[in-house]
Amino acid sequence: MSAEPSSSAHLEDGEHLAVLGYEDSFNRSMTLWANFALGFTYLSPLVGVYSLFAVAMATGGPPSIWWILIVGAGQFLVSLVFGEVVSQYPIHGGIYPWARRLWGRRYAWMAAWVYIWAMIVTITAVASYGSGFLASLFGLPATKEVTFGLTVLLLVVALALNFTGTKTLATVARIGLSAELIGVIAVGLYLLIFQRKHPFSVFFDTMGVQGHGSYLFAFLGAALAGLFLFYGFEACGDVAEEVANPARRIPVAMMMTILVGGVSALFAFGGYILAAPDLAKIVAGKDVDPIPEILQSALGDVGAKIFLVVAVTAFLSCVLSLQAAASRLLFSFARDGMIPAHRWLSRVSPRTKVPVNALIVACSIPVLISLIVYLGPDGLITQVTAFAVLGIYVAFQSVVLASLRQRLKGWRPAGPFSLGRAGLVVNILALAYGIFAMILLAWPTSTGNWFNDWIVLIGLGIVAGAGLLYLFLARPDRASDAPAGDAIRVAELLRARRNGTTAPAASAEPAPATE
Repeated sequence: MSAEPSSSAHLEDGEHLAVLGYEDSFNRSMTLWANFALGFTYLSPLVGVYSLFAVAMATGGPPSIWWILIVGAGQFLVSLVFGEVVSQYPIHGGIYPWARRLWGRRYAWMAAWVYIWAMIVTITAVASYGSGFLASLFGLPATKEVTFGLTVLLLVVALALNFTGTKTLATVARIGLSAELIGVIAVGLYLLIFQRKHPFSVFFDTMGVQGHGSYLFAFLGAALAGLFLFYGFEACGDVAEEVANPARRIPVAMMMTILVGGVSALFAFGGYILAAPDLAKIVAGKDVDPIPEILQSALGDVGAKIFLVVAVTAFLSCVLSLQAAASRLLFSFARDGMIPAHRWLSRVSPRTKVPVNALIVACSIPVLISLIVYLGPDGLITQVTAFAVLGIYVAFQSVVLASLRQRLKGWRPAGPFSLGRAGLVVNILALAYGIFAMILLAWPTSTGNWFNDWIVLIGLGIVAGAGLLYLFLARPDRASDAPAGDAIRVAELLRARRNGTTAPAASAEPAPATE
């Protein structure tokens, strides 16, 4: 694996962007650590572990912790593939421009359409889960009205902070990173060392969750514990044009996000299991929100209150990062004329250099979804979350598949970060893992309620169907002349430019036919 170009020559950020057909119009104020903090607070192990700990324990028992290692390894492979892609294409928007440059406009439009909705729904889910911490912090009852009000408050505060510019985003992301590390690693280590009530062998004890059947099915059912945790690293690439030296730094930030996030999640998940006063009650599904009791028992009233402050900070930072990533994707989509109101959505504030209108959309739609959750039946937020996870994985694998297709056509990634000959093997393994993960996510449950059992696939079908209908009726792909399917040609241009050979920018060539 290499993080250096094949030539000693180095392309400046603006020069690299010019080869891709764009002007350098953002403030590059994000450092490697700020970019990593953005991805980490989006991935947010504190959010993931807290949200699904009880479900995982009731479904798969203590061995469900091993899903963190399994999914972490699989997503690390995906991050390596993304690293090569973003190193060649360090441009705003992540999934959408990557899929377009690797395959074609229609393909990218569908990938981005699913990804946008999954990301917006994720914003809603994270803000909703965070409202519970905020309510506990101020001693408010966890009613639907309180949850809705605090969810909207988190969304609006995050929007206000995002409006102030990339420096604020980077600062809050770093604060959120510190809060995550304290709330996950520090607390997890404290629980493991000083509050352990169970032996480490409990991680291999199913505690009878399988009943009279095979434990394999119970273990597979607990996969969401890991699958919900390990996305967010792609957000490092969503803000590529605001990062200094992105072709080198973003791949590193993505890998750091996976590794540090995985270790953090293991400490937290393991600590909660080992410190649980009544583990059997949690595994039996009789305690649907066990973490407050675990923390109260281990930390006392003052310690639990401090943890709530840390948790609220982490949730706010996560919502902030999600909004930023979603707005940059919307901006990238609009800049290429691919969605309605694209001129309005692609506007960048001349003062703060952020896409303000795209940020408004990234806040207002989650507010509307929160209203639907408030008016809907209890438990709807869990179903909403399940759709978000599957949608994210579908979008991820669209890039992995497109990358593999280009490799088989002869593409050799030309960014500073390169896997070399290992790239093809890693790409195949990443795709195999992604297909396995999507099957687990889409597999219907067996509650007896047909709609609830198939809600994840129904939701994905509605989003994909609406996207296909708009795509073939409105033909947004024809509204853009942005380069597409040019991975091999751009790689040649970058190598030529580094070697000092004059070559026309990729955007000056006729764009390949849409696929």
